[in-house]
Amino acid sequence: MTETLLLIVCCALLGCGVGFLAGLLGIGGGLIIVPALSSILLYFEVVDSPHILVVAIATSLASILFTSTSSALAHHKKKNVPWDITPWIMGGVAFGALVSGFIAGLLPEAAIRVIFSVSVVLIALKMLYSSTKVQQKKRALPNHLVLSGLTAMMGGLSAMIGIGGGALLVPLLTYFTVDMKKAIGCASTSGIVIALFGSVGYVTSGSIHHTWAQGFAGFVYLPALFGIVLTSWFTAPIGAKATQYLPTSMIKKIFAALLLCIAVSMIMN
Repeated sequence: MTETLLLIVCCALLGCGVGFLAGLLGIGGGLIIVPALSSILLYFEVVDSPHILVVAIATSLASILFTSTSSALAHHKKKNVPWDITPWIMGGVAFGALVSGFIAGLLPEAAIRVIFSVSVVLIALKMLYSSTKVQQKKRALPNHLVLSGLTAMMGGLSAMIGIGGGALLVPLLTYFTVDMKKAIGCASTSGIVIALFGSVGYVTSGSIHHTWAQGFAGFVYLPALFGIVLTSWFTAPIGAKATQYLPTSMIKKIFAALLLCIAVSMIMN
């Protein structure tokens, strides 16, 4: 078995888990893909150390384009996408993701690592807090322009750290007392545009560093992308279906604990 084929197999196994989580929580899976893929790229010596994290993030975003599409279609069929607000959210995250994709290619690896780790810790703490059964005060959604502005910032951060946006959008929407399943469906749909516009930035900014002949489209490593999408496309609908049956609060606690372990590991390394 060649090294490239073995790398694809490793990424396919990774895709099984992230696809399920994408459908279940609307998170895109980047929080898992980025640290795991960084280790895989390092092991197979695919890219020099200074570019490992940005390649992992770019490849994660590209894979989320497919995973979020699969997840969004499943949620749409279950009528979990609130189309009255989703277009405004998608417009906001698209703008933020496009700008962020260009900026991240210029940042040093250490800065991206810190941004990613801090963001993961904050998201994990938020998930732990929101998983507790606390009576939530009723809050009205802001007007569409304000909502687009808020989501533009979240789309930018999501693209910069290689996640689909659900980890940020779901807490925001549930803060305004949007139903959890509707929030997850909206986040899955918005993840498509975050991944699309963010990937454009990474492909463009990375074209001066890597070539198609090396297996890259800008900063996106194509063999890894193929492996992840190969399985995540099929497991995302399973995760979406599981939202109807599994206790989300318990899953969020377990996932939050996993995120904290990932963040600590990335900070220490």
